[in-house]
This record gives sequence, structure tokens and C-alpha cells, in this order.
Amino acid sequence: MAKDIIRYDLLVQDAMRGVMRKVLGDVAENGYLPGDHHFTISFRTDAPGVTMSRRLAEQWPSELTIILQHQYSDLEVDEEGFGVTLSFRSVAEHLYVPFSAVTGFFDPAVEFGLRFESADDALEDSDDEDAPSAGPSLVVKTPEPVKEFKPAKVDPAKAEPNKTPSA
Repeated sequence: MAKDIIRYDLLVQDAMRGVMRKVLGDVAENGYLPGDHHFTISFRTDAPGVTMSRRLAEQWPSELTIILQHQYSDLEVDEEGFGVTLSFRSVAEHLYVPFSAVTGFFDPAVEFGLRFESADDALEDSDDEDAPSAGPSLVVKTPEPVKEFKPAKVDPAKAEPNKTPSA
């Protein structure tokens, strides 16, 4: 097979990351998740640009899966990635995740998902001229839950209601 000099696999991957960027940007701008939508996002914690506390980095040294549904705040999205505050064992932690570090994005409400190869995998693929790149792929099944993740216990009287648009 001829060597893919254009690297269509990387172009498609960038386009699919653009879908994730747009969806997260809309949620950040509107301040709420519409309907039953929520997101499960997996990312490489050791990727360049990921910002997280030392405690979280020690607990999840290579990959972490987070859920954006009810208990998150300070969602901000820029061209390179997103930042969000989540509760880990009742401790608020702010994370910044470059889109290039994301390995999976899934919306269980509509069974839509994206899986991305890491930058290291893409480099390995470019070295092997005969092997086709795995590239990004659509996912239509629910990912395995992260066993280490335990949602914070929240007093319902203190929990913020889910914001919905007014008619």
C-alpha cells in the first residue's frame, strides 16, 4: 500500500475532536447539559498539557475517565482543551485537559461516542508504512465504568439543581 503522505487519519481525528470541542463549548456557554445528555470522557493523565493535582496524578498515573453530568462546575473550553472542577472523594479538584490527551468521548443518552488514538500511536503508525492506521472511530456501546471512581456524597439540600432553559 502507498504511504499516506496527506495523513487522512489525522485529519479525520482533528475533525472528530472538533465535534467534542463544539459540544463542550456549547455546554460551557449555556451553563447546562440539555435533556438527558451527559458525557464520559477518558484521557491520558500523563499527556503534555494535562493539569491536575499531584494527588490525582498519583492515583491515576496513565488514564482517567470522568463524567460530566450533575456534579461539575467551572467548565471552560478553549481551542486547545477544556477545564472543569469535579469532586474526587469530596475534594473539589480543577482539571485542564488538552483535546489531544482525550482517548474517548461518549454521550450515553444517545449512544454516541468517539475513540481517539494517542499521539504516540499515531507516530508509531507513521513509521510503519505497510500498516494502516487505526485512526479515530465511532463507538456505539457503553464504555466500562472506572472502578476507582466514587462519586462524592452530596447533601441534597445543598446540591445545586440542574439548570434548564426557560421557555
